[in-house]
Amino acid sequence: MKLKGRRITKGRAKGVALVSRRPLSFLGGIDPKTGIVTDVESDIKGESVKDKILVFPRGKGSTVGSYVIYQLKKNNVAPKAIVVEDAETIVATGAIIAEIPMVDKIDIKKIKNGQIIEVDADKGEVIIHEGEGI
Repeated sequence: MKLKGRRITKGRAKGVALVSRRPLSFLGGIDPKTGIVTDVESDIKGESVKDKILVFPRGKGSTVGSYVIYQLKKNNVAPKAIVVEDAETIVATGAIIAEIPMVDKIDIKKIKNGQIIEVDADKGEVIIHEGEGI
């Protein structure tokens, strides 16, 4: 299945989807040294974003969250790509400075945790590989 969205940052990535149904805070919500989600309100608390395709509705919290995304990249624990319903400034800026492929305007309800998905941010597309997963 192919989902059409909008490119925020360029690039391509394929990997396992880590899907949150709740908005995600990067500042205080993800450990920039380990990539582990620590946000107590998150439905993916305790999971690692490292090398995953991180899927969530939108970001929340402080603008410093952009720098947390950058720190994740510098510490080699960043997601391979980011897919959101609504790109707001915090996450978009973080993806841009960390050079992480990002697409928005995607109906994330169609993506399941553990599915193999491919992000072609250049085309603004997310491809769900049915039947593949962890």
